[in-house]
Amino acid sequence: MKLAIGSDHGGLALKEVVKTFLIEQGHEVVDYGTKTADSCDYPIYGERVGEAVSFGDCDRGIAICGTGLGISMAVNKVPGIRGALCTNEFMAEMSREHNDANVLVLGARVLGEGLALRIVKVWLETEFGGDRHQRRIDGITAIEKKYSK
Repeated sequence: MKLAIGSDHGGLALKEVVKTFLIEQGHEVVDYGTKTADSCDYPIYGERVGEAVSFGDCDRGIAICGTGLGISMAVNKVPGIRGALCTNEFMAEMSREHNDANVLVLGARVLGEGLALRIVKVWLETEFGGDRHQRRIDGITAIEKKYSK
């Protein structure tokens, strides 16, 4: 799978850990920054990850900031993105199975590395359930289209 990954300075260390894990699992990873611990703005990196997925350059994405909140808000402004802030494996599983989340959002200051990697693993391995869930995804898309003028 080709995955986009990005973070602000608060998520940089965890981004590097996750990136290494993904590569070890055989995934292709495109790093959209940041590359330094210098203070920067999470909307830049959320937008980059969201666009990579929305435009089809990557299959899915992972976005990380300190809490996950800010970058989650940013990534979800990109049309076609269903970014899910997950703090445990169950949320990761449900975000894929029920919501077909195409961007996983993590909070580096909220999660330890071990839990974060377990969340990533579950999120990558879980398939979308389809059926009744597709109707709900279509509803989300309809809301997005209503306000995209």
